Amino acid sequence: MTHGFGSPDAPLTDEQILGIIRQATPSSLVSGKRILVLTPDTTRTCPLPFMVRCLQETIGSSAARLDFMVALGTHTPLEESRILELYGITEERKARYPNSAYLNHRWDLPDTMTRIGWIEEDEIETLSGGRLKERVPVDINKAIFNYDLILICGPVFPHEVVGYSGGAKYLFPGISGGEFLHAFHWLGAIVTCFGTIGVKHTPVREVINRAMALIDREVFCLSMVVKSQRELYGLYAGDYKEAWLKAADLSEQVHVIEKERAYHTVFGICPPMYGEIWTGGKVMYKLEQVVADGGRLIIYAPHITEISRTWGSDIEKIGYHIVDYFLEQPDRFPDIPRGVLAHSTHVRGIGTMENGVEKPRIEVILASSIPPELCEKISLGYLDPDTLNPDDYRGREDEGILFVEKAGEILHRVRP
Repeated sequence: MTHGFGSPDAPLTDEQILGIIRQATPSSLVSGKRILVLTPDTTRTCPLPFMVRCLQETIGSSAARLDFMVALGTHTPLEESRILELYGITEERKARYPNSAYLNHRWDLPDTMTRIGWIEEDEIETLSGGRLKERVPVDINKAIFNYDLILICGPVFPHEVVGYSGGAKYLFPGISGGEFLHAFHWLGAIVTCFGTIGVKHTPVREVINRAMALIDREVFCLSMVVKSQRELYGLYAGDYKEAWLKAADLSEQVHVIEKERAYHTVFGICPPMYGEIWTGGKVMYKLEQVVADGGRLIIYAPHITEISRTWGSDIEKIGYHIVDYFLEQPDRFPDIPRGVLAHSTHVRGIGTMENGVEKPRIEVILASSIPPELCEKISLGYLDPDTLNPDDYRGREDEGILFVEKAGEILHRVRP
């Protein structure tokens, strides 16, 4: 049974949020159990300190343990002080709830994962619509087996790999890794971001939901729909599929802006929560569809100084390319993880190969602190952010120029 409600027109009150959580987490669900709460990291907008406080106040005293883990995927691990800041945990609150710990998903350490099974070749072929045909192992953070109940607590937004974020994504890739992670990211690349983002039922969603069948722990979900760091416009609690779907339905109303036309120039301001191109690429993902053929997207990010703290050297080797660039020469980069190839194609966008020559649909330009020589090496355009005044791009839609203040979470597309 799924509890909760929401509206695109008004935020929920604190009392409504607490009421949904209380109704959805009776003592029969949580009493005496060891519970692991999976949350987003700093690259998602949501009232996380408030939600952590709500969970500790409603179920913290009845649960045997109530631990929280940042579901990083392959994002950079956070220092302990940063995790406590993310969750709004003061020393006083830490002392009040001694049965809570605040953890990272340490995907970067070799002893973190354990293999829980395989998805066979024929099933991958069916789920992917024939796009992949391989037997894929499924690994997960072995810490989950220290708990009785896994509680997903995260927001739902349009997403470049799965269509809409949230739900099972907090386990895959949130606390997973290895070949499975890279396989389904590559599947998303083959489908393309353009063909995936803002779509609720996608091949990648089918694949990660299939992997959930290998989890032998009870999984519960709190799916949020947010407009700001504090405004919660919807909250749905229950089965991870059903709660996620209700949130995705509302997200479609809250997080998608449809324009009457495409624009020859789109200027997107990359917010500080994206500290590298690995995450700042979301500006492209959310704005690609509203750039006209042959147009340009400017990612304005003066604060960004590097491509990726984890995968930067790999990306420098391959650059940013359309997916057909890799599909036409599958053996060229055998040592590069397919998740990195997928990131490359998502940032570069769709296009065509003509007689071995790459023809991207649009130009992607970085106005960041990444130097022009490196931008050229990775096949992206460059503008000096010190020479740009964002205000020069505001209010010029009638001239074919779209300005987006906080890009990366709201999907912009042309009205069908």
